Amino acid sequence: MTFFICVFILLMQFLWKYIDDLVGKGLEWKIVSELLLYASFGLVPLAFPLAMLLASIMTFGNLGENYELVAMKASGISLFRIMRPLMIVAIGLTSIAFYFSNNILPKTNLKFYSLMYSVKMQKPEMIIKEGVFANDMPKYSIKVDRKNKKTNMLYDVMIYDHTRNAGNVMVTIADSGKMEVTADKKFMSLTLYNGQSYSEEDERRQISDRRYPYRRESFKKEVINISMLDFEFTRSDEAQFRNGARMMNIHQLSNQGDSTFIEYKVRVKQFVSSFNYLSDIMKQISWLTNRYDTMKVNPVLKPDTLVDVDQIINSMSAFDKDELYQKSVANVRINAQSISQQIEEMYARKRFVNTYLMEWHRKFTLSFACLIFFFIGAPLGAIIRKGGLGMPVVVSILMFIAYYILMITGEKFAREDAWSMGSGMWFSSFVFLPLGIWLTYKAATDSGVMNIESYQLFFKKLARLNFLKRHKPEI
Repeated sequence: MTFFICVFILLMQFLWKYIDDLVGKGLEWKIVSELLLYASFGLVPLAFPLAMLLASIMTFGNLGENYELVAMKASGISLFRIMRPLMIVAIGLTSIAFYFSNNILPKTNLKFYSLMYSVKMQKPEMIIKEGVFANDMPKYSIKVDRKNKKTNMLYDVMIYDHTRNAGNVMVTIADSGKMEVTADKKFMSLTLYNGQSYSEEDERRQISDRRYPYRRESFKKEVINISMLDFEFTRSDEAQFRNGARMMNIHQLSNQGDSTFIEYKVRVKQFVSSFNYLSDIMKQISWLTNRYDTMKVNPVLKPDTLVDVDQIINSMSAFDKDELYQKSVANVRINAQSISQQIEEMYARKRFVNTYLMEWHRKFTLSFACLIFFFIGAPLGAIIRKGGLGMPVVVSILMFIAYYILMITGEKFAREDAWSMGSGMWFSSFVFLPLGIWLTYKAATDSGVMNIESYQLFFKKLARLNFLKRHKPEI
């Protein structure tokens, strides 16, 4: 029950995020249902830990509220023994979560992202508003002054025809009209009544004798068929999304991550060798960046003896000094320009490499979070002794929000290479695992962590000690 509640809550957040891409595009209910199904599968890795936390708090909260935990402890059964069967269940659910993330989720992500891309590329439904030009139809611009929603009749219709790609040279005006979609849904049939059409003709005479003729036709009824092929929903090819990190399992992520990292190292070597160095240093760097080239010989540079640079420069003529300074400034400017041009590219390449490593770690961290949240929720429920969907829901949401904030913070530092990949991706687990161990210990020893009276007694003792120190009698 808690699992489906969590999926539903996360799905509402998904709808709120992508509502602009779904509304007003005339999508069939099958496509929307398929998209929501794939989105629900994509939310399962987050729903599993949250459901585990909520379910464990509710279970042990109900046991504590009904004094069943007290009865079992009075019978000599420890909290660890009470938790033992559910620990096996938690380990099993953790394994299921990992299997889902590694084997099922990549396939559903592939289908979801390809379908979501198709939905985003879908043109919105053509909506004709009164007094406003509608430019949704390809090569036509339509304006009506008034609409009758019951009969679908349009009044005072004006249509600009841009099929010639020559501007507003063809215009049709009608007293009324009616717009209908053909049975095969390939054309929009626009029937106009009592109107006129105007069109400017091409003029091929010389500039000095050029005139601007036009043609005007009157009609009582005229039918215009407009192609609706651009409004049909077309699915994108899934093959163009297969190289995404979210569409791969652990084995594929490892292979692809290694390949992209090798390409990144090659690009870094090219970046380093593109600078302007002294000739001897340039030879050494060229060999270091291409050491697998058997045709190149390692130009081993011997260390120079200590020299007095100031003495050498002072011994140079003014012309040689000026030439040396100009050459140095030119080298610095060339290197600075090369760095400014390529630093963003190198940064983007490194972030791209990090996406594969992050996704590899995420499959483990979100699965392991199920076990962590069990050791947080079970003792927390035994301590607060409140069941149902009241207090457990509040505590679960607060706990999960804290975990999620730590998770995205660690991921950001890992993505930006501020932390190592392992430290960033496992940061939230490093914080919450000791918390779970501490709560389990407190619950097993019947500590009053959530008892307000214990905190009141603690502060009363502090106040009493402070009072005694201030009024200590002098000897």
